[in-house]
Amino acid sequence: MLYQWHELWRAGLAPYTYFADAGAKMYSAQDSWLTALPGAQRTAAAFELMYRLGKEYEKPEFGIHGVEIDGVECPVVERVDMSKPFCRLLRFKRYSDNEDRLRDLKDDPTVLVVAPLSGHHATLLRDTVRTLLIDHKVYITDWTDARMVPADQGPFHLDDYVAYVQDFIRHIGCDNLHVISVCQPTVPVLAAVSLMAARGEPLPRSMTMMGGPIDTRESPTAVNNLATRQPLWWFENNVIHNVPANYPGAGRRVYPGFLQHLGFVAMNPERHGTSHWDFYQDLLKGDLSSAESHRKFYDEYNAVLDMPAEYYLDTIRTVFQEHLLPRGLWDVAGERVDPSKIVHSALLTIEGELDDISGQGQTRAAHKLCTGIPQADQQHYTVPGAGHYGIFSGRRWRTQVYPQVRDFIAAHAGTAAVAPNKKPAKKSAR
Repeated sequence: MLYQWHELWRAGLAPYTYFADAGAKMYSAQDSWLTALPGAQRTAAAFELMYRLGKEYEKPEFGIHGVEIDGVECPVVERVDMSKPFCRLLRFKRYSDNEDRLRDLKDDPTVLVVAPLSGHHATLLRDTVRTLLIDHKVYITDWTDARMVPADQGPFHLDDYVAYVQDFIRHIGCDNLHVISVCQPTVPVLAAVSLMAARGEPLPRSMTMMGGPIDTRESPTAVNNLATRQPLWWFENNVIHNVPANYPGAGRRVYPGFLQHLGFVAMNPERHGTSHWDFYQDLLKGDLSSAESHRKFYDEYNAVLDMPAEYYLDTIRTVFQEHLLPRGLWDVAGERVDPSKIVHSALLTIEGELDDISGQGQTRAAHKLCTGIPQADQQHYTVPGAGHYGIFSGRRWRTQVYPQVRDFIAAHAGTAAVAPNKKPAKKSAR
């Protein structure tokens, strides 16, 4: 019933947020006589803060329409390259009216960015995609809000996530393909490539794993401790709810986005409180640049999606409680995941020095598992002074991390890798 009560509360709050939005505009618009009243700027600031605290945040757009390459702006078109019930594979295609430049763009390495299915939308990686587009052809997984997937599409498990990643890799093709996984998907991506290697399928030329929970026994964080403090049944009984009747996925069991958002905020309540107070002060001072930066950040941060219950519970058990991947005990659809089978795909792991979500050593643990990859094809980079988000977004990502990723991909660009002892590929039953 919690989800239903939440929807009723949102519906009751809606008229007040509309009023606050209208009030903020009336007291701040240049052609409004209300701006001449004493205290108009303070009133407008208070209204806007009220509006932003109460509004419903919808999924943002990527909004990448062009990228500058060698000083020339190249148009970018976003398109759906493959669609599945719980995910769309997006392609960001670059164009140029110069034949030589167009030829160079076609020869660039292909990158599949596997976005996390852990609360936020794939648009959280907008900066990641925009930067990668300078030197690469880019695809990204755009996970669907589970409340928008009709219940008759069936459940979605962690095994299905692995199968989706394999299908996307096969669809794109492994000729000069490089896979980048950010945070949560490092685990299913490593599983997907391991299983493909065991079957003798073509593999991506490289895997870049950034801030992910490969082995959460290393430097456990508050997030890891929360997942291990309670038994699995506690999560099923306390955070799993049914989607209300006003959504296409009515009746589907999910971990609701609004509960996840509460968890995000609860991790750093003082920082969020200070941020909103600073936003109010910026509006009073007329610091429109800082105010706009606040809006952009929280438009993304506050937009969350529901996760399928089966997938969420599988992840809690497999990754955080039983550590099946690093212990060599994980079976996906009846097949044992063995990263040592990966021989020809290069491996780069990246961690943030100050990451409070995936602690130091958790991602680097992939090197201990991928014993078949030659040491010359393995590399690790710890980003000085970077937190979790800093390794894939913002100044540190663009100036420190991306050059490492770009050079690593360039060093391993070429034709598709094929595992030895090739066997016929098994088609996924999922």
